[in-house]
Amino acid sequence: MELSDARDIKADPGTVWAAILDPEVLKACIPGCQELTGSVDEGFEATVVQKVGPVKATFRGSVSLSDIVPGESATLSGEGKGGAAGFAKGSARVRLSPVEGGTRLSYDVEAHVGGKLAQLGSRLIDGFARKLADDFFARFQSVVEGDDGAEAPPEVAEVKKGWFKRLVSR
Repeated sequence: MELSDARDIKADPGTVWAAILDPEVLKACIPGCQELTGSVDEGFEATVVQKVGPVKATFRGSVSLSDIVPGESATLSGEGKGGAAGFAKGSARVRLSPVEGGTRLSYDVEAHVGGKLAQLGSRLIDGFARKLADDFFARFQSVVEGDDGAEAPPEVAEVKKGWFKRLVSR
């Protein structure tokens, strides 16, 4: 499954770039993320709970960043195993470019699944993967822009409260 999209974020490219590299922001933005540990240099270990159609699974896996061009682009790659449910792996190539009023974040996502998940059918899997990517980038945009959005999930609202303040005080 492959998809491409872009979002205009009301923040300068430096702020958006810092958020992409911040583990707290990533944890809050990954739907179903229970735990995320590690660093940009060494990669992250993650635990994510997802329900795809009738299959609910806890995925344990890794997320790494590669092809990093500071302030401009990076590739986020992840792979997780969900026991009997199967596995999921994918990557997102993220590019930043300045636009009037902020930054355009463009992304190309590629995802693959196997095991029970693959048996659900490509239409269901493609729809789920598209929703997962949309949810991640919508949450990311909300955190970076600092919207008070009452509809934001609690984990996103918590990160938004002090994320930018911590960033500028470093």
